[in-house]
Amino acid sequence: MKIFIDGKFFSERDAKVSVFDHGLLYGGGVFEGIRAYNGRIFKLKEHVERLFQSAHSILLKIPLTPAQVAKAVVDTVRANKLKDSYIRLVVTRGVGTLGLNPLSCKNPSVIVIAGKIQVYPPEMYAKGMDMVTVPTVRSLHSTVNPAIKSLNYLNNILAKIEANNAGVEEAVMLNAAGFVAEGTADNLFIVKRGELFTPPLSAGALYGITRATVIDLAEQAGVKVSEPNLTRHDLFNADECFVTGTGAEIMPVVKIDGRAIGTGKPGPLTARLVHDYHALTQVAGEPIY
Repeated sequence: MKIFIDGKFFSERDAKVSVFDHGLLYGGGVFEGIRAYNGRIFKLKEHVERLFQSAHSILLKIPLTPAQVAKAVVDTVRANKLKDSYIRLVVTRGVGTLGLNPLSCKNPSVIVIAGKIQVYPPEMYAKGMDMVTVPTVRSLHSTVNPAIKSLNYLNNILAKIEANNAGVEEAVMLNAAGFVAEGTADNLFIVKRGELFTPPLSAGALYGITRATVIDLAEQAGVKVSEPNLTRHDLFNADECFVTGTGAEIMPVVKIDGRAIGTGKPGPLTARLVHDYHALTQVAGEPIY
């Protein structure tokens, strides 16, 4: 595996960051997870835009232009001779002194890793997953805004631990007001009477690129999409449920907190969106070769 770090490629063995990098010491940095399908990088422009927005919000100046970052992503996938891959794009504050002050970090680092990923077991996509609601609430907008994909993912990790302790792969995270925000790494959707609902961004949902793609696909299919505040009661009584994410793609949800969702099996609208999403990923995106 060849890994891009600050303009150069390193082998997996030789790819290193300093122990004084504030990305390691304090979570100072931002990232994106990106997918490549069939020789094309899906939604690369949107991912790079979101990376720069996250960096801007935490006053982190990326030392490359958006076009240069996009080229680094393409070059990394090409260097690893991959047609289908998961790409982790990371920008750290860089090396600084011990102490929180980010002004000690003079040279942010840009890292690109391209490899494979399997977020959930393949058989789960056919039968659907169970979820539980966890005590850890989604970060407040007044703390670390959920729109920022920062390297400090402890809020999500704590919720993931609680899901694992309950014997499931994914959790429903509520916000401080008790409304549904999202999963630990996925956006959440429900279907009710043929309409599609997903929590609003103001509830603590990530500005998900897969989320936006699914909304577009649903609207193109003539499905009405709304973004109201949702409660656990809404989830329990949905006809269908699924989660979305770059790594997860579209995963049906068949049970939440012990309550079967709809028939307890993946539903027809979910299946159609899965089909349409996979079809889109095979033809859309930035060519690698």
